[in-house]
Amino acid sequence: MFERISILFLFFAVLAEIIGTIGGFGSSVFFVPLASFFFDFQTVLGLTAIFHLSSNISKIALFRKGLDKELLLNIGLPSVIFVILGGLLSNYLDTEILKIILALFLIGFSLLFLIKKELVIKPEPKESIIGGSLSGFTAGLLGTGGAIRGITMAAFNLEKSVFIATSAAIDFAIDFTRTIVYFKNGYIHQHDLIYVPFLFLIGLVGTYIGKYILQFIPQEKFKTISLLLIFLVGIVMFIQIFIK
Repeated sequence: MFERISILFLFFAVLAEIIGTIGGFGSSVFFVPLASFFFDFQTVLGLTAIFHLSSNISKIALFRKGLDKELLLNIGLPSVIFVILGGLLSNYLDTEILKIILALFLIGFSLLFLIKKELVIKPEPKESIIGGSLSGFTAGLLGTGGAIRGITMAAFNLEKSVFIATSAAIDFAIDFTRTIVYFKNGYIHQHDLIYVPFLFLIGLVGTYIGKYILQFIPQEKFKTISLLLIFLVGIVMFIQIFIK
């Protein structure tokens, strides 16, 4: 049984979880591109949803004091609605074109906020709903919407514990919903379930390590680190598309 397990894949999963916790937007933005080197795209979607359930439970438990209930409602509700739509459409749309658009979007917007450091978007309902809708839709369609939600919340200039706790709670609702959709789509294969216990453990351990590292990062540098990681994700996604 264990000879069928890729140790390199699990190692990348640990790195994705630690970096995703530090960045505040979840591990899927790194996990999806890396897992795509090991599995077909539909399998990646199924594994990502399962992996994120344990990951976000850990983040909610460790950062629960920072939870912003208003943002949770304004971003979370449209996210859940649109993740269903994205998950259903994932069976029919050309995801390669959409991945190119997503990569360019992440690169462009992260650069905008890195260059225009004084630019701050107020966490008003309209902006929150738009960000949540885009995040949920891309999560269902492409397996990763955390970076878009990360850009939205980074633009709000939130305190890091509020950022991580609220993002994780929204992500949990998204992942719970899309796990059901992916299961009905046939993306969760029996022969891949061998990875599930390892991914649950990695979700717990990686989050704890990320939280430990995060205490040494000053608040003023947190937004910059988040945006740099999102920029890197966009570059990795863009390169990955054209080296296949």
